[in-house]
Amino acid sequence: MLVELFELSNQMEKVSHTDRSLHNHIMISLFYEPSTRTRLSFESAMIRLGGTVITTENAREFSSGAKGETIEDTIRVVSGYGDVIVMRHFQSGAAEIASQVATIPVINAGDGAGQHPTQALLDIYTIYKELGTMDDLSIAMVGDLAHGRTVRSLSQLMAQNCKNIKFYFISPPNVAMREDVKEYLK
Repeated sequence: MLVELFELSNQMEKVSHTDRSLHNHIMISLFYEPSTRTRLSFESAMIRLGGTVITTENAREFSSGAKGETIEDTIRVVSGYGDVIVMRHFQSGAAEIASQVATIPVINAGDGAGQHPTQALLDIYTIYKELGTMDDLSIAMVGDLAHGRTVRSLSQLMAQNCKNIKFYFISPPNVAMREDVKEYLK
């Protein structure tokens, strides 16, 4: 399935900025945590494909959530404003909760210390594009592995979709890869 997605991605990279395949579609950009690259990449992609973006980049402070509204209630209301929600939240699992109550698709653009699946997709796509394969690779992950949602998402995505992958986790002991992730990879 990833190979098909990557082939579509290759085609989309060649699409001119005059493509209007998302004309009359609205993306809700709901960011409870700071983001520059992730938020702007989603928003620019939507605009380049002819869509519109409704955005809040600091929803933690400037949404009804700051007044105590639950994520479920926020998502139920926001679902009525667009065709897709791209959400980054400070709480692990928030995107999953949102997807259960939303009436439109929810894309997880990072949730606390939990996951960052869109970055993992981009990383594995880059590996595939540059190396021509996702299989038979040795992957080293270096740094703060305990708190990095991207390394967790990438290692899990590769374990699910790639053959014969060997991971090397390199970090100081106090920020080592979490045991639950290492167990998942066995």
